[in-house]
Amino acid sequence: MTNSAFAFGLGVGTHNNDGQWLEIFFPEPLLAPSAELVKATANCDSGQALDREQLRALQSALADTGETAQAALAGHFLASEQPVVAVLLEEDRAPANVPEGYLKLHLLSHRLVAPHGTNLEGLFGVLPNVAWTSEGAIDIAELPQRQLAARLRGEILEVSCVDKFPKMTNYVVPNGVRIAHTARVRLGAYLGEGTTIMHEGFVNFNAGTQGPGMIEGRISAGVVVGSGSDLGGGCSTIGTLSGGGNIVISVGAECLIGANAGIGIPLGDRCTVEAGLFVTAGTKVTMLDAQGMPVETAKARDLAGKSDLLFRRNSTTGAVECLTNRTAVELNEELHAHN
Repeated sequence: MTNSAFAFGLGVGTHNNDGQWLEIFFPEPLLAPSAELVKATANCDSGQALDREQLRALQSALADTGETAQAALAGHFLASEQPVVAVLLEEDRAPANVPEGYLKLHLLSHRLVAPHGTNLEGLFGVLPNVAWTSEGAIDIAELPQRQLAARLRGEILEVSCVDKFPKMTNYVVPNGVRIAHTARVRLGAYLGEGTTIMHEGFVNFNAGTQGPGMIEGRISAGVVVGSGSDLGGGCSTIGTLSGGGNIVISVGAECLIGANAGIGIPLGDRCTVEAGLFVTAGTKVTMLDAQGMPVETAKARDLAGKSDLLFRRNSTTGAVECLTNRTAVELNEELHAHN
């Protein structure tokens, strides 16, 4: 056991009938826990639930080392019969089990690490596919029996979705954000203060916004949107899970992606993509000078990360054009106040 570690979390979760983890809630995850806390958790297995004796011993050890908040959390968990786990990540390695995966997703949504700030390799293979219901997380194989049991009580078991990832707001609600449709933001999303997610907006895990920003489009896995940017209704960003390969797509500060537009290249600051225009890495782009005259032709990938660009489609020829964008997006301060 080393004297320093990457992260720690004390969580309560759900088992299936075989005692396997389905999900875990970490109310107060820690980044870079103290050496004293690391020592106090020496006898904990990050993949196994703690029995009552182990949990009492952990509570006592945490209190003795001055970790009063974590000790209090252990005290709350002692009053519950739900399975409890203590996860200590000595280093930022790929998650090896469900508790480690959920701790990393919590670190992102608690804003303790930024997107791409932690190793999530193999996460899909670690997390189980779960039915998220009005009675909590249920193993897919156990769902028919639970549905029947509910009907026999004269009730309906509401299944909101079937997915490996739950919605973020059932675990974390960051300060200073607005989310119009909570099911469209997955646990593991990072929402900077001042972010507004409208009804059609979507934010995947390991992605998000630096805030403030208006999101009415899709932020795919791995994509980060800079402060002051606006993603119009129905627009898209290609993520690493949807054809982006190893290219990290990002949107700079004060950008505008118009309604039903999309990008497959990183944008610098103060860029605009015209409504309805999808710019992929291989898109042929005609470069225009200050007078709007063609200068040269390039692939969009050659413009990746460059600032102050306006992408548009020529209404006469249909060609995709790019010229210097001399205006920046200015968000309405009153509209984006989340106090």
